[in-house]
Amino acid sequence: MVDRFSSNIKNILHGFFLSVAITIAEPSTVLPIIVEHFSSSTVLIGAFTSLLKGGSILAQLFTAFYAQSYRKVMPYLRLVFFFRFLAWFSIGLSIYLFGDKYPNITLLFMAFGFFIFSLSAGFGAIFFQEIMAKVFTHRYRGRTVAAKRFFAGLGAIISGGVTGFVLQNYNPPNSYAYLFMVSAFIMSIGFISFGSIREPEKFTVTKREKYFTDFLKNVFVILKEDKRLQIQILVMLISYSYLFSMPFVILKAKSTFHLAGWLIGEFVAVQMFGAMLGNIIWGILSPRFKLIAQMSFLLVITAFIMAFFANTPFLYAVFFFLLGAGIDGFKLSKSNLILIIAPENKRPIYVALQANLTSVGLFFAIPGGFILKMLGYNVLYMFTTSLLLIGFLLAKKLSD
Repeated sequence: MVDRFSSNIKNILHGFFLSVAITIAEPSTVLPIIVEHFSSSTVLIGAFTSLLKGGSILAQLFTAFYAQSYRKVMPYLRLVFFFRFLAWFSIGLSIYLFGDKYPNITLLFMAFGFFIFSLSAGFGAIFFQEIMAKVFTHRYRGRTVAAKRFFAGLGAIISGGVTGFVLQNYNPPNSYAYLFMVSAFIMSIGFISFGSIREPEKFTVTKREKYFTDFLKNVFVILKEDKRLQIQILVMLISYSYLFSMPFVILKAKSTFHLAGWLIGEFVAVQMFGAMLGNIIWGILSPRFKLIAQMSFLLVITAFIMAFFANTPFLYAVFFFLLGAGIDGFKLSKSNLILIIAPENKRPIYVALQANLTSVGLFFAIPGGFILKMLGYNVLYMFTTSLLLIGFLLAKKLSD
């Protein structure tokens, strides 16, 4: 049941089809353009970027409270997959039904769809990590995650090309609606694939506390006593600092030169190509996840230094290439380091603790919008780069 080739393939297929689907709302390129179509507010653009990912913060600890006593979690994960499909499809449907006629209503329904999509991911993340820990060993898991991210990058490149074609040849907002609704069914293929993995039963479980408040007390005792967990949470929180600036880079490019629909698609493809090549390196370096985290910081720092001087499509393409490699390195190191330091019977709690406390970083785009509005791009980029440099220095203290 452990390190099965079939489980590896199903995990990779899940990443591929999910990436094909959600790349149409890529937070650094496509999503800001879609939101800007209905509103020019930089704060609102930052809020939507946070909604796409940040809703999960509400569900993690609550899910871990129950999951710590479950011997199998796959049935619950399948239910999560179903709600994620419905939420994504509803975003496209709301754009199609309301669109430009009722832009405020469109934004409201889009926000609700992104929130449900993200919130359900919060429930699913605990179950997903539990299954990954069960069916793969530490060494094999690093390789399968890197392979998954590689093929997810390939799927994103394909999606970026298709997205660019649709945006170039079809008028908004209907073009946005078609992309969401069609991609929802593509996404479901990945959900069905991962949902068919054979999950072994876990025999080392923790008896659930009677009350959720008692559970929270125990959780914070764990956090207080485990220094390794404290360092990792701090470093991974700082790794989200790129979100202060990321959603607004594409808007700076738009103000610098003509940003055609095909070029947006090219930037998406370049970012995912960077992720693909990065994952080849991360797979080779696995299981040296501490080193992967440090290298990821350096790549993203270099990207934002370049952003200061970028004034051509080529320089922006280099920025997105480096960003793609760095972001995927963060994801790989974060998800694997926590499973390495977590005791088996406390695994859902450790995963939830890291996810909850670091998910504050998913909302960094909102204050980033305020900084941009008040102080401009240069100050925003300097602030982001400084935080990432601090994260790089602290990453030396990670446990590997």
